[in-house]
Amino acid sequence: MRALTGMEWNRRQFMTSLTAAGLAGAAMMHGIEAAAQSPLGADAAIRELMAGNERFVAGKMTSFDHDLAILKEGTVEKQEPFAAVLSCADSRVPVELIFDQSIGHLFVARVAGNMVTPEIIGSLEYGVAVLGVKAVLVLGHVKCGAVSAAMKGQEVPGQISVLYQHMMPAIKDIHDVTAAVRANAAFQARLLGESSTVIAKAMKDDGVKVVAGCYDLGSGRVTLL
Repeated sequence: MRALTGMEWNRRQFMTSLTAAGLAGAAMMHGIEAAAQSPLGADAAIRELMAGNERFVAGKMTSFDHDLAILKEGTVEKQEPFAAVLSCADSRVPVELIFDQSIGHLFVARVAGNMVTPEIIGSLEYGVAVLGVKAVLVLGHVKCGAVSAAMKGQEVPGQISVLYQHMMPAIKDIHDVTAAVRANAAFQARLLGESSTVIAKAMKDDGVKVVAGCYDLGSGRVTLL
């Protein structure tokens, strides 16, 4: 008898638990891919992100067809995301939607300007070291208010200006906002891979990849940088 692969074993365990709960029939009815949260390698994870974005752009999303009750049932005790995303906090960048993913598929950290800070590093280290994600995407977006404000050095209320220092090394010599957004995303991705000893080691030893991308608000398309 052929030995089960890890993905097949995860699927069998998942379906067994659904059967015990009387939910297996519903899972088959809704066409859920039970192994969707099985671990993926770095390249496969990036391909899945970009394929999901193509579905989003084309208006052919599939994540809404998943039975959310069953997805919740399978993620109450643990999470098994296949990728991590560092995104801007901008409300126009709904990360799971633009990659056509559902509950438990992505490990997302968000902060204005999608910048790397000690807190963000710690969060993404958890995603890599504990959850086992193999791909981390730093996602900027066009018309980013944080990047634009940092470029202009605008006076702002409260603690907002503390964000500027994290972006200035990438954008100080750039005068076009879109170019600055792209440069910032690429800089933050490089900084993450260099400043985190955990992630740097995972990149060297385990094939983890840290990449940068830019989201276009108008077209909905993500471009890898």
